[in-house]
Amino acid sequence: MSAVSVKWIESKLMLGVDSNGSTVALSSALERDPIWRGVIPSDMLLIAAASCSMYDVVEIFQKQREPLEGLEVTCTGDRQTEPIARFVSIHLHYAAKGKVDPEKLEHAIQLSQEKYCTVINTIKGVAQVTYDYEIQAA
Repeated sequence: MSAVSVKWIESKLMLGVDSNGSTVALSSALERDPIWRGVIPSDMLLIAAASCSMYDVVEIFQKQREPLEGLEVTCTGDRQTEPIARFVSIHLHYAAKGKVDPEKLEHAIQLSQEKYCTVINTIKGVAQVTYDYEIQAA
């Protein structure tokens, strides 16, 4: 079982602590004061999806000893305009660097999205999740 905590600090600033004791500053999207600025909680969901899937893809490539030299995942989300403003669609764009086999990259992404990534598999129940990828020369 995972356990995290969030503590209100001041104004709209909060401090999140994960199950390993790592911290992250969080704040409202409306907060304009740079002293109190942190990650917006809804953006944290997109970051979680991108990092969870990235971890899977990198691990798969390392186990296969594939020449992955870099990977960046950009995650975008479209939200409803009315409250609750939940995400209705999320798109992940994978930009791989190196002499990467496109079929192996596609397969690793599919494994992540369909089998391994806890975050994406949780989100799929409420939002459409799509992806694309590109391979950049090293």
